[in-house]
Amino acid sequence: MTSLSVETLAAAGTGPITSAGNTQLGIAVLAGIAVIVLLITRLKLHAFLALTVGSLALGVFAGAPMAKTISSFTAGLGATVAGVGVLIALGAILGRLLADSGGADEIVDTILARAKGRAMPWAMVLIASVIGLPLFFEVGIVLLIPVVLLVAERGHYSLMRIGIPALAGLSVMHGLIPPHPGPLVAIDALHANLGVTLALGVLVAVPTVIIAGPLFSRYAARWVDIPAPENMIVQRPAAEREHRPRFGATVFTVLLPVVLMLVKAWVDIVVSDPADPVQRVTDVAGSPLIALLAAVLVGMFTLGRAAGFTKERLSATVEKSLAPIAGILLIVGAGGGFKQTLIDAGVGQMILELSENWAVPTLLLAWLIAVTIRLATGSATVATISAAGLVAPLAAGASTTGTALLVLAIGAGSLFFSHVNDAGFWLVKEYFGMTVGQTLKTWSVMETIISVVGLGFVLLLSLVL
Repeated sequence: MTSLSVETLAAAGTGPITSAGNTQLGIAVLAGIAVIVLLITRLKLHAFLALTVGSLALGVFAGAPMAKTISSFTAGLGATVAGVGVLIALGAILGRLLADSGGADEIVDTILARAKGRAMPWAMVLIASVIGLPLFFEVGIVLLIPVVLLVAERGHYSLMRIGIPALAGLSVMHGLIPPHPGPLVAIDALHANLGVTLALGVLVAVPTVIIAGPLFSRYAARWVDIPAPENMIVQRPAAEREHRPRFGATVFTVLLPVVLMLVKAWVDIVVSDPADPVQRVTDVAGSPLIALLAAVLVGMFTLGRAAGFTKERLSATVEKSLAPIAGILLIVGAGGGFKQTLIDAGVGQMILELSENWAVPTLLLAWLIAVTIRLATGSATVATISAAGLVAPLAAGASTTGTALLVLAIGAGSLFFSHVNDAGFWLVKEYFGMTVGQTLKTWSVMETIISVVGLGFVLLLSLVL
């Protein structure tokens, strides 16, 4: 079978599918997004199906032939999965190895043993940020919340003082830092440089997580002063494991792909010669696929074998890690199909033409679009994918740093004000034993702070880079 590149797949769906004017296209976009929102929020339809139906509805409202709409959707789906599907799978494997081996517990226990009193919120945000790099948000919550509850109970800390920093660390990683699905899809859609985006993402993430985590938690603890719910406090299974990976080896494994990608970005900037042997080596080693693959292979020894896993147990761990991401891959793929339908319908060009007369900066426009979709659907991933498709033409001709900042602006907007249509809202509410009002005053406000502060630092970087 002939191998097709991502560019080839994407090109299969390119080309105008309709000659509708801007007014009709604008109505079609609103109608398509409305269909997605209603299907997700009212009918509780899975996001994969909602995005698929919404893409077809967009083509119908735009007056495009159904055959061309289907072609655009399937081409976009295939290109997106080809671009980021393997990376998501590798990230899931690394996360499962980290959790099952007890490596995550080793990081938690080592840092907590050295943190006391006022340092505890800072320790929690550090733990969440490090562990949150390879883990999906929901997995990170399930892994870290029991730790938060135990620390709050045994150390007699305010639950919000400990919990908010941990949630902030996870959320910032989820929205701004690859290899999480949202940032990866936006990087792929906007053709951004992953290494540069990762480096700038870290610059934005560090001050953002400090403000939204340890600093905001002081106020959150005053607004909502509740104890850790006793019925949710459980012992961590991995804590009883006889053998656990060492702290240094675990941190090395988690940070290996990040370091490789950052080195590639640095060499690309300093050397800037594709023919140079050093740059050729770093281009390969620092590519997302190789960097994550290297971390997974190294992790099988530093995490799996260190925990006493047999070959059969390692194989079972990898197999277990892949099943839960099937839904994520389908959502991401369908989002890519929706994005391609938007592009082929000419929506991107329409926004490009209209924005010429607007006084809204490109970064702010991208953030506002992501915010709107986030508020409507409750999904950060759907918001990122859809916004990336809408603003993709604005990235044409932009510098490498400009495109990376556009990705980060979209990522920041996708985190804005989580509320009752977001599964993460209910997950946090139930784990912390809060009411809806208390969850809004803590979790929802924290997410909004991350979004606004993140945008602020993105805009500041755009002034100096």
